[in-house]
Amino acid sequence: MCSFKKCVLMLGTALALLHGFAQAAAYVDVLDLPAKPTALAVHSPLLATTRAGDRLIAVGQRGHILYSDDTGKHWQQAAVPVSADLNAVYFSSSEQGWAVGNDGVVLHSSDAGETWIKQLDGREIGALLVKHYGDLASAEPANAQWSQLAADGQRLVEEGADKPLLDVWFANEKVGYVVGVFNLILRTEDGGQHWTPFQDRTDNPQGFHLNAIAFTGDGLYIAGEQGLLLKWNDAQQRFLALQTPYQGSFFGVIGKPGEVLAFGLRGHVFRSTDGGASWSPLDTGLQVSITAAALGTDGRYRLFSQAGHLLVEQEPEARLQLVAQQSQSPVAGAIQAANGSLIVVGSRGARTLSQE
Repeated sequence: MCSFKKCVLMLGTALALLHGFAQAAAYVDVLDLPAKPTALAVHSPLLATTRAGDRLIAVGQRGHILYSDDTGKHWQQAAVPVSADLNAVYFSSSEQGWAVGNDGVVLHSSDAGETWIKQLDGREIGALLVKHYGDLASAEPANAQWSQLAADGQRLVEEGADKPLLDVWFANEKVGYVVGVFNLILRTEDGGQHWTPFQDRTDNPQGFHLNAIAFTGDGLYIAGEQGLLLKWNDAQQRFLALQTPYQGSFFGVIGKPGEVLAFGLRGHVFRSTDGGASWSPLDTGLQVSITAAALGTDGRYRLFSQAGHLLVEQEPEARLQLVAQQSQSPVAGAIQAANGSLIVVGSRGARTLSQE
């Protein structure tokens, strides 16, 4: 028979073991755990927003996807099969949309964002690279690029599913791209049913992160780390590097016919009117990063900083003017609603800005 102290110790050990087993048994990967419905989702961190017709869509942490049919006055939470943080969302039509996020997750909606299915995740991406580039290496054994890219894929398999996708863009309901860390880029031609690795189609030998992808009216651009800007070239069927005057990271591109802006770290914004061949700086007067942008129906840009500053384009000088706000908070995404109001998302969820 054990002593009192020994019995207590044994009981404590048994309870600790049982607690550990219970925790292990209760663990569910965020890629397999549906997003939890909560009334607080609209006030939780949101990272991107877009429109699906007149409907507003916002995505953010813990798999939260929200939609609003009254220009942002009220929001409903969508049914989402994962709890991974979501970084970007894009709709090619009023019904068909895609969202991407951490752990290599790609989600698709065919009902204007009310329900979503998972098309891809980071547990599959590494194997995609191994198969695609391994086949090319077998067909062209003298080409060292293929074996290197296959090895990169194998490393993804071994490291797990933790590689984030950072942005998504679709030309139509079939053809689209997702981009992410370490030059991760995939293309689909069937609406996301199958994906083809495109790492060999980028002028990015150092494997910089691909932060954003957008079509501006005169071309398809990718913004990345350390001054990396890429533009799709139809003739060469690849993303070619552009010469830029800045070596800091770019977080996004936005544009209109005949013009494109690239924005990023420390308040830097550059403008090109010749398809990215040359760039000139736009003065923001800010030292904080520009993290979001929206093009209004009036044809003017609205740029937002990490601290919540709002800059509005003043024509015809293409000048950016700081507009005072009653309150500021970090902005990660912005869109103009159907009624002309400006919707922003960030660390405090979704809100409507007063008209400047």
